[in-house]
Amino acid sequence: MQIKDREQLEGGRERVTVVPESVDDLWHLQYVLEPGDRVAGDTTRRIQRNDDQMRDTGGEREHMWVAIAVDDVEFHKFANRLRVGGEIVACSREDQLGFHHTLNVEARDELSIDKWFKPDQEARLEEAEQATENPDVAIATVEEGQAHVHTVAQYGTEERATITGTTGKGEYARGRDELFSELGTVLRRQDADAIILAGPGFTKQDAYKSLEQNEPEVAEQVTMVDTASVGDRGVHEVLKRGAVADVQQETRIESEAEYIDELTRRIAQGAKAAYGPEEVEKAAEYGAIEHLLILDDRLRKERGPEGEWAIDVDDIVRTAEQKGGEVTVFSSEFPPGQQLSNLGGIAALLRYRLE
Repeated sequence: MQIKDREQLEGGRERVTVVPESVDDLWHLQYVLEPGDRVAGDTTRRIQRNDDQMRDTGGEREHMWVAIAVDDVEFHKFANRLRVGGEIVACSREDQLGFHHTLNVEARDELSIDKWFKPDQEARLEEAEQATENPDVAIATVEEGQAHVHTVAQYGTEERATITGTTGKGEYARGRDELFSELGTVLRRQDADAIILAGPGFTKQDAYKSLEQNEPEVAEQVTMVDTASVGDRGVHEVLKRGAVADVQQETRIESEAEYIDELTRRIAQGAKAAYGPEEVEKAAEYGAIEHLLILDDRLRKERGPEGEWAIDVDDIVRTAEQKGGEVTVFSSEFPPGQQLSNLGGIAALLRYRLE
């Protein structure tokens, strides 16, 4: 996510101009935008024409700039777009004011957002922005005599290193080991969250064994994928197969799974844990929350008119952070989020037992 501009407005509102660069960014925006916000961007709209020169054909689409007061937000992951609907409150054509319009936001579309940002929403934008800057996946493609390392960020791929060496085994084994050793050093320096090791044949398996022996921390991050090529073409094969998206998803799931496992372990032992809105609210008031866990769908629902909880979810988030607690918003799409949903959609790892 690019954050192109920030501007403080009257009454504590802020205007942030963003450019989503991936489907992940659109998913993040789904939980940033809510009814009452003002969102502006370029769009097309069907305009009715009925004059002497042209029969009414049902309207033609015209490019225009609109600002809408948000009513609803829907993320369509299979269409790679975010739909933001509401009444037009400003427009490059004044005759369109007051009509309902839906902005279909896709990657690379610039969007201006005016709202009172909540802490977790600010954190979401920062997380998406950092994901753009920091490569979270490295791709190493290997075959006899050469290896290539690329990094993958949300804006695309970048080649970091090309390593060459002697080929084959036997008397050439030392040169081969040197190739694998240099590859391990380069991968360690990338500090990526996950590594995909790809290439044709069995060379990548030998490279992996070398990593296990000499760079065990790097080896723990490796997922192997078969490709017919190395270098740019090999990276293209990896991306085309969706391996990077799978690894990114697994990384998020693993992180959330660790929190859920710790939570269920503590609950089973009657230890430092709370779940459900009332218990978590009590823990927040006592300053006992070490780590607040909340489901994205539940957080969004409780902020709107369909909320069911008797407590204010924003008060819990704010109180937990003010008293030194961390907050993790779980994805409802993954198994750890579904486990959290079964516990009421909100839980906390505590500093001490309440009773």
